[in-house]
Amino acid sequence: MKTATGTFLLLDGKAASEALREEIAHSTIGVKEKLGRAPHLAAVLVGEDGASKTYVASKVKACESVGFRSSLVKRPAEITEAELLEVVQQLNADPEVDGFIVQLPLPKHINEQRITLAIHPEKDVDGFHPVSLGRMVLGLPGYLPATPNGIVELLRYYGVATSGKHCVVVGRSHIVGSPMSILMSRNTEPGNCTVTLAHSRTADLPSITRQADILIVAIGKPGFITADMVKEGAVVVDVGIHRISDATRSKGYRIVGDVDFTSVAPKCSAITPVPGGVGPMTVTSLLLNTLKATR
Repeated sequence: MKTATGTFLLLDGKAASEALREEIAHSTIGVKEKLGRAPHLAAVLVGEDGASKTYVASKVKACESVGFRSSLVKRPAEITEAELLEVVQQLNADPEVDGFIVQLPLPKHINEQRITLAIHPEKDVDGFHPVSLGRMVLGLPGYLPATPNGIVELLRYYGVATSGKHCVVVGRSHIVGSPMSILMSRNTEPGNCTVTLAHSRTADLPSITRQADILIVAIGKPGFITADMVKEGAVVVDVGIHRISDATRSKGYRIVGDVDFTSVAPKCSAITPVPGGVGPMTVTSLLLNTLKATR
């Protein structure tokens, strides 16, 4: 894309995910012939959180697009932790379910870590279980966390060179930031980066982000990364997604990321949009893990 001050490659997650889903759909045909059924992904949704409902709906739709079977298990926000653990155990024991997720966040009275630990590692297609994370760290086959792996697949699809580059990851969550730093440092392609993991307590953060050849931002603050924090020619991946009130829009809001796209994009060689960047790749990565689970 061209702007008044520069040209950059838009890392379109929709286009990349559509290409990957075509490959998944083709592989699904072989799975059906071998197992006599389609791969089956189940999702557990607790409560009525709008963002969670939208995200789960997108997963169900994605399953349909590649020929997977999907199941949605809905429970009220008032469910007890013991009752939710029972749901998890039922899915663990169901031989017709290849993989499942428990959509986060959960109500405050439920311990998310306890629920995550209860999911059988062989069905942990979100890649959050300690066994999954441990296998990732050791470079063993397993389920990779959906968003970080989606980013890796996005970089692969667009042929973004990573070997020998300095990658700065902003944000250290166990869902995105920490596993992202590991994946980008692995001896693979994409990978082989020198990685700096920064966060909200990092001193003089702009001086760190300006060193990045590849800047991956998952700090959870809208418009946090501005043009003065990015060096010329950097590749920027924006993981954040926020709904901001905007009376000028017909819906009354707009969607933005952790990066101030308008000011940052002209300095980049490549950048992800929000929405339509990392989001579709996260869902597609979940499909890849489910396909892996059937094998």
